[in-house]
Amino acid sequence: MIVVDSLTKAFHVAERRAGAWNAIAGLVRRRYRRVDAIKDVSFTLAEGELLGLIGPNGAGKSTTIKILCGILEPTSGRCEVNGLVPWRDRVRHVARIGAVFGQRTQLWWDLPVIESFDLLRDIYRVAPERYRATRDELTARLDLSSLLDTPVRQLSLGQRMRCEIAASLLHEPRVLFLDEPTIGLDAVAKLAVRDFVKTLNATRGVTVILTTHDMHDIEALTQRVIVIGKGSVLADGSLEALRRGALGERRLWVHFAGEPTTIDVPGTTVRRRQGRSIELAFDPRTTSAHRLIARVAAEFDVEDVHLEEPPIEEVIARFYAQHAVET
Repeated sequence: MIVVDSLTKAFHVAERRAGAWNAIAGLVRRRYRRVDAIKDVSFTLAEGELLGLIGPNGAGKSTTIKILCGILEPTSGRCEVNGLVPWRDRVRHVARIGAVFGQRTQLWWDLPVIESFDLLRDIYRVAPERYRATRDELTARLDLSSLLDTPVRQLSLGQRMRCEIAASLLHEPRVLFLDEPTIGLDAVAKLAVRDFVKTLNATRGVTVILTTHDMHDIEALTQRVIVIGKGSVLADGSLEALRRGALGERRLWVHFAGEPTTIDVPGTTVRRRQGRSIELAFDPRTTSAHRLIARVAAEFDVEDVHLEEPPIEEVIARFYAQHAVET
């Protein structure tokens, strides 16, 4: 479905040194330096996968997506999507993909949503019967019926993003690129978008590549994660494998019946205290969770206990620190 092999994209950025004389000299002979936005990026993606592409700002995520969409041509390397080279076969390629960029719109600002949809039908040359069936299904799934006659400029951000996702799917693409699709959305809108993307992937087998800084999106949706840092692939695998490699510990919250005393259990570290509760960190590879709970319950007057995984944001932050990636 998607093959990316040793992909590199370099930009030449003009340099300007401080001072009036240097500014004048720069008009005569400008100096440039090479910046590798991505460097030797390689991965393959099978049909129907749901991939999370994550990394800090400037890591190369958007550059990778733009090359896959055919917007940018790489400096070197090979890339194919559905057997097409995106930047060479751009017309045929864009007819087979959908893209949603959280800070860009493909809808016409002053037109009602339905007219934007109709224009996209003509642009993609979708047959009228097929268009109506797809439009009606997307309208029902994304709850858009009350929005179709509303000008795009009058929509809330959450409403517009639902319309953007529908617009990107009117021509029934096999690959969907989502770049920060939930940025700025409230909790209800985020849940609606996540639920739709998961259903689309599961029922229609649409291949989805998601880039986002919202780790809850990654945790809720993706089956596989690629971490990009400094333009290179730092990790490629399941979120669980990333979690184990970066921060393998688990957390045990112990809620005491009375004021907690000093607690010292071998194989654990006290992370924090909160009222009558204490959070313990432990490594499940060396300390069994059920034995730890049994020991704590036997030695102390315990009201309740519960296990937690470290927050995904903490896992990613630890991973960046291990690889000296600036956020």
